[in-house]
Amino acid sequence: MQISWRICRRIMTEKLAPLLKEIRACRICVDAPIKAALPHEPRPVLQVSKTARLAIYGQAPGNLVNQSGKPFTDPSGERLRAWMDVTDEEFYDAKRVAIIPMGFCFPGNDAKGGDLPPRRECAKHWRARLMAAAPNIKTAILVGAYAQKWHLDGKAEKSLTDTVAAWRAFTPKYFPTPHPSWRNTGWLRKNPWFEADLLPVLRKRIRALLH
Repeated sequence: MQISWRICRRIMTEKLAPLLKEIRACRICVDAPIKAALPHEPRPVLQVSKTARLAIYGQAPGNLVNQSGKPFTDPSGERLRAWMDVTDEEFYDAKRVAIIPMGFCFPGNDAKGGDLPPRRECAKHWRARLMAAAPNIKTAILVGAYAQKWHLDGKAEKSLTDTVAAWRAFTPKYFPTPHPSWRNTGWLRKNPWFEADLLPVLRKRIRALLH
């Protein structure tokens, strides 16, 4: 898709504070949805600053995060922080860590009680602008297939497992991981190399960026 010169210039000169204000007031998925409207009031949840060097690009907030308004305040967040070997204080320090999901609002639940996919409106409208406004990010953890497909520029494998298994091809810029949900506990048991091989390298990279 071609982008006009004016849009390119706006992206290059984007200022973060007013952009975040726009995002937190966003109602696109209710007022102009691509398909069905968001089934509840929007509550965009993200964490980002101009100085953050480490980023977490996830899927979308879950119901507990929607209630708290703070990223990863749920069991998935506890597992993710354990994978990263960081404290809550480090994780929630916006000056050092950006948390930018593919969809900023809880998308609702499917018929089986799982979370629906991230809303397509978010990435389409906001992601390029937000990436440009946070220029100091050196490494991003790509949590789940949606973030991997977006950021790996066509280099993601057909399956999440294959993409994560190929992690060495993407580092140090990106570290692809599964979602830290309890639903993936079986995946972790079947793929012990993730914790044995990938996580030590990721933790070393995180220490270097945070300190």
